[in-house]
Amino acid sequence: MKTIQTQVLIVGAGPVGLTAAMDLASRGIDVVVAEIRRAGEPPNVKCNHVSARSMEVFRRLGIVREVREGGLPADFPNDCAYRTAVVGRELTRIPIPSRQDRYTATGGPDTDWPTPEPPHRINQIYLEPILFACAQAQREIRILNRVQLDHFDQRDDGVIARARDLDADQEIVIAADYLIGCDGGRSTVSKLIGSRLSGTDVVQRVQSTYIHAPALKELITQKPAWMTMSLNPRRCGTTVAIDGRDNWLIHNHLAAEEVEFDSVDRDWALRTILGVDDRFQYDIISKEDWIGRRLVADRFRDRRAFICGDAAHLWIPYAGYGMNAGIADAVDLCWMLAGVISGWASPALLDAYEAERQPITEQVSHFAMNHALAVMSQRRSVPAEVEIDGPVGDAARSKVGQAAYDLNVQQYCCAGLNFGYYYDRSPAICYDGETPPPYGMGHFTASTAPGARAPHVWLPDGRSLLDALGPAYTLVRFDPAVDVAGLVDAAARHGVPLALVDVDRARTGYGFAESLLLIRPDSHIAWRGMTAPHAPGRLFDRLRGNANELGTTHRDEAALA
Repeated sequence: MKTIQTQVLIVGAGPVGLTAAMDLASRGIDVVVAEIRRAGEPPNVKCNHVSARSMEVFRRLGIVREVREGGLPADFPNDCAYRTAVVGRELTRIPIPSRQDRYTATGGPDTDWPTPEPPHRINQIYLEPILFACAQAQREIRILNRVQLDHFDQRDDGVIARARDLDADQEIVIAADYLIGCDGGRSTVSKLIGSRLSGTDVVQRVQSTYIHAPALKELITQKPAWMTMSLNPRRCGTTVAIDGRDNWLIHNHLAAEEVEFDSVDRDWALRTILGVDDRFQYDIISKEDWIGRRLVADRFRDRRAFICGDAAHLWIPYAGYGMNAGIADAVDLCWMLAGVISGWASPALLDAYEAERQPITEQVSHFAMNHALAVMSQRRSVPAEVEIDGPVGDAARSKVGQAAYDLNVQQYCCAGLNFGYYYDRSPAICYDGETPPPYGMGHFTASTAPGARAPHVWLPDGRSLLDALGPAYTLVRFDPAVDVAGLVDAAARHGVPLALVDVDRARTGYGFAESLLLIRPDSHIAWRGMTAPHAPGRLFDRLRGNANELGTTHRDEAALA
């Protein structure tokens, strides 16, 4: 038997688990990651999109360049095209800048993002090895491959996990202060904490096939596209360019009555979606069939054990927000965990994790499902005329194309899901009575209301305001005449790391009405004011999770001051 000691044990070395490990390591926390797969073993061909919020995280962790340089060739268009078939007539196109133009492109629906790091199209088979290499290089992180968690017990002072080295057939005991389950939709950790997923078990079945087809790119006469949606009355589907050359992932969206993955002949469906005949040759690399669901866990935590990502929620991946929501979970949890382990935060601060993330994932899961249902309805209504020549066909193609653009531009350019969501019932945010503005999948209004994401503005030194955030709390002062000595001293007395950043209000380009913003490391606003509170110690009691201050969640600033 082998024994290992660590501060945090993470189960699962997918993108969520690896991001959690790097986030904790960046805060000086010792981490062990247990992963059942071999080192370098590729994941399934799943997620194809890294959101702007996730790219902001990678920017903070210092790995954004490595991520940005992976995936499709630099000049490959990231557009979403709608055609009668992949090699058929084009109906419409949602323009998305290629990697080489991502920072400089202007115009179009997917530019001018309010962030220093726009989104990035990269399949998980390329993303995950990058994250693995970056995590493995950090001395605070130890990755145990071919190790399977079997069970764990919780004590007042930690977690004792029992795992097995699958290659050596050896038992491993891992003692940790805390445990995070990032082990997917069949999560062992989720089961062991008694968490249950509930919601809609089946939204849609998708027969997906990963193929090697070098000849396909030569048959496409239109401008290439990262993703091509085939809309015709016979078989609708989605084709994703994985490497921009020879490999493609094809989703055959099954109808409601097609209740088995083999309900439809796979070869016929592939050829119909692509628009090729029996002479076209391809090789199947893997079958990636999946079921789109809308399920959210009833609990994200049991004492010292937490779940993130697919272990906590599963939904149909519209707007690409499955993996990205999991990364948001990890970022929300890890700065709190680090505060508790480092000693400046009370363990009660950890109550905020479920209070913040569960309502948001419930909300986003409905966004995704409702959009999926609308797209499914659109596919069912494609008229036969879209495939005929002449004015009647032209009119049908124009109508179908415009409807497809109007419906889908919001999910591929989803600023609302990135920047609009806010935490409105957290025990660790000091609310002042103002609710942040409503948001949708593709739209939002920046706000400084507590619970909202702090607006991105460029500072005179070329950094984003988000780049200036410290490891715990950052006090942003827009008026240098405001005395903040009491706030700074109170943070020091409580041991709370506090960075002070002075910003010239007039040069931000955003109408900041308040003089002070207190921003968390996940970029959400914890408190704001025109002047420092009269009793700043009480404010920091709340923000660091002092149990005496957690009785209510919607106190105003004056009550805490």
